[in-house]
Amino acid sequence: MDPLTGHHRIAKRFTFEAAHRLSGLPDGHKCARLHGHSYTAEIILTADDLVPPGFVTDFADLAVFGVYLNEQLDHRILNDVLPVSPTSENLAQHLAEWFIENVEPRVAGRLAAVRVSETASSWAEYVAPSRRSREAALDLPNPTGRQ
Repeated sequence: MDPLTGHHRIAKRFTFEAAHRLSGLPDGHKCARLHGHSYTAEIILTADDLVPPGFVTDFADLAVFGVYLNEQLDHRILNDVLPVSPTSENLAQHLAEWFIENVEPRVAGRLAAVRVSETASSWAEYVAPSRRSREAALDLPNPTGRQ
């Protein structure tokens, strides 16, 4: 990417309903009790160049992420289905890792971030590592030349 040019970003929001309880909190903390949220998960993709007809990624190609949310997380107790403590921060990272492994290889854009909201007034964001740093960590060649 030329340093004087920008890049494109898109985002898509998905919703699901789930419950969780958080451990390690002070006695009496309301989040230590089992409770539920109407979650919003927002995926943000970026691209230096657009693909025809002028997309970062076709929004329709992101539907598989919604299927994952519906089948694996919707109306579940997150403590039972996640490999990590079900904070918004950990959930955002879990969703980013799932997206990078299962969706990103099949779409034109690359994941920039995942935002998870438990309420309308707060969110947690996990910023995905660049494709270059992911490939370097795995000692993979970068066949596209993209970052």
